[in-house]
Amino acid sequence: MSDQKHERSLMKHQPLDREEYIEQVYFFRNYRERLEDAVPSQVILATIYEEILATTKLPMAIDFLKGELLLTGRISDGMQKLSHYFTPFQAFILKSAEEEKSKFDQKTALMVLEREAEYRSENSSSAGLFIYQFECISRNRLGYHLGLEAISQDTQYNADWAEWIRKLKIQLGSVDFADLLYLRSQHFVDEQKRIPGNADFEPSYPILFSVQDGRIAKANHNRDPLYMFAALQRQLGYPKVPRSLAKPDKPVFHPALEARLHKIEMRLQLIDAELKGKFDLKQFMVKDKKFDDLDLNNNL
Repeated sequence: MSDQKHERSLMKHQPLDREEYIEQVYFFRNYRERLEDAVPSQVILATIYEEILATTKLPMAIDFLKGELLLTGRISDGMQKLSHYFTPFQAFILKSAEEEKSKFDQKTALMVLEREAEYRSENSSSAGLFIYQFECISRNRLGYHLGLEAISQDTQYNADWAEWIRKLKIQLGSVDFADLLYLRSQHFVDEQKRIPGNADFEPSYPILFSVQDGRIAKANHNRDPLYMFAALQRQLGYPKVPRSLAKPDKPVFHPALEARLHKIEMRLQLIDAELKGKFDLKQFMVKDKKFDDLDLNNNL
């Protein structure tokens, strides 16, 4: 039943036009940059609404997100309701960032969505998009069960891709991830055909990855998957997953404000000491070494 439901959703919801993804890149990038400038989300959605290309559907989606944000305080809830426009993966990424106890930063989540939309606006492949999405949930520890389920529902993938992605939830942990990619690659098929007497080899399952994908996956057998992701990015141009934003080196408060807060703290300490009867004026007396060494009796 779940497979039939997924196939029906693929028939109803097709990938968006290129101009939609280009405007999404602009939306996610400017949303993140304005958050860094401490602009409230409500203000951002209200102002950026007019900047988006009117021939796309994104302005209507932003208007709906603004209302949902005022109602529930979450943008991801609005994305889930706009499943015909935003993908389940996009909603999952923002939902993970909006969780109260989540260590996944919202600005990093917006950067993840920005690069994904940018890749979709180019000549994206299902293999490249999957590698990017899988590394996102892996690097940020967002959970494989819910993450892979959201990825499998993406309209970018056909029924063969969706079925394989759902199977990964069971296979991960027991089989090396690089081997899973290698066994589904054309490179594996070519190597099997080169075995004497096995020239007619045909796999019983669909091949999803190219020869280059398979070669890189085989070379990273029993190694950290992050090395394989980096090699795929270098060799095949797959998008790089953004790292968590580093904390700024600049002080949290302005120096003038910090000085005033320090004075207020000192005054509160003096008031507290006076109430407890421990106020000592000696700490405010200026000590002069010349005055201490002066012999008053000899100078009278």
